[in-house]
Amino acid sequence: MGYHALSCFSQTFQVAEKYELVKEIGQGAYGIVCAAVNTRNGEKCAIKKVNKLFERPILTKRALRELKLLEHFNGHKNIIGLLDMDIVDYSNFNEIYLYQELMEADLHQIIRSGQPLTDEHYQSFIYQACCGLKYIHSANVLHRDLKPCNLLVNTKCELKICDFGLARGYVDAKSGQEGDAGFMTEYLTCGRWAVSLLNYWAVNRYLKEEIVIVDQLNQILYILGTPDDDTLKRIGSERAQTYIRSLERFAKIPLDQLYPNATDTALDLLEKLLTFDPMSRIEVEDALDHPYFELFHDPDDEPTHFATVDFSFESLNTIEEMKETIIDEVKMFKARKHSLRLDMRGLRRQNSITTPTSKRARYNSQVNEMGYADQLITSPVDVDPNLERDLSGII
Repeated sequence: MGYHALSCFSQTFQVAEKYELVKEIGQGAYGIVCAAVNTRNGEKCAIKKVNKLFERPILTKRALRELKLLEHFNGHKNIIGLLDMDIVDYSNFNEIYLYQELMEADLHQIIRSGQPLTDEHYQSFIYQACCGLKYIHSANVLHRDLKPCNLLVNTKCELKICDFGLARGYVDAKSGQEGDAGFMTEYLTCGRWAVSLLNYWAVNRYLKEEIVIVDQLNQILYILGTPDDDTLKRIGSERAQTYIRSLERFAKIPLDQLYPNATDTALDLLEKLLTFDPMSRIEVEDALDHPYFELFHDPDDEPTHFATVDFSFESLNTIEEMKETIIDEVKMFKARKHSLRLDMRGLRRQNSITTPTSKRARYNSQVNEMGYADQLITSPVDVDPNLERDLSGII
């Protein structure tokens, strides 16, 4: 396969010759994203260049985690689809390219835009996020970075969760098993960005998103009130409990006072999501069955994953070990993708005399089984870092 160079945000992308730049999308400290088009079939995609892979072990581990989880969850309608991954030169590289579904915006941009949306839009966005979370949690994974800029949206109002670099495995808090501190906050977080929607569109207020954990906690306490001692003992380490007790105490503000234009069912769901106590907080299955989602809820279209994630790679400590694992992941992904394409060709020949309906059904079944969706896609407070880590288990 031949490569050629594209320029994106003054950075060079080495991509397959069949791809041409459409536009620049965004850049961060360790990644750059552009939109590209496959000149052979006209299909568009997003190409993410993950750079500085081997600058620090933590960055290498984050990239490896992203690869593992994107592949594990590939194919779910509310998780960003991974079409391909590529390393230009296996013998000498410091970046990897991820080819993903192209999404036109993220929820952060939509919140900031102030564009008029209906309550049905709110329902749809929150519902889709819950569907994605159900799938992720069923594999014993906690996303840990669920925020508006990691919720991508396209012109069809389809929402997809992205960026798994900070994800971890967890044990359900309600099982009482070791590790329960990890399972605290995804629905609380989901409620937080739902509040961001209500804030901006319903009452023209806005909660900051890109702030450090301690400041987030202060804002949450201001609205939800300070938890009582019994609850506090269940939701964090001794260090986190001591910190919260040192803060000013707040009484809960009724949500209907904050968001007078929100519907009763929306407020009821928020009350259930925005609950400190994980033993009382609504489960994702119950959230999906909430009347607020009556228009969209379909139990047959809200799957769980059949397999949990193997997090044994987290024990890798050296850059060289992780580098070799990244190479293996890319090669295995490409091999499976190639095998799938061969299977699809065989199915097309075998089904050439059958009806289009049966052919499509077998095609979808094969793709779902393999977990790949690419063939179906057509379109600054200084804080104690240990304290911050403890508090992250609460918010």
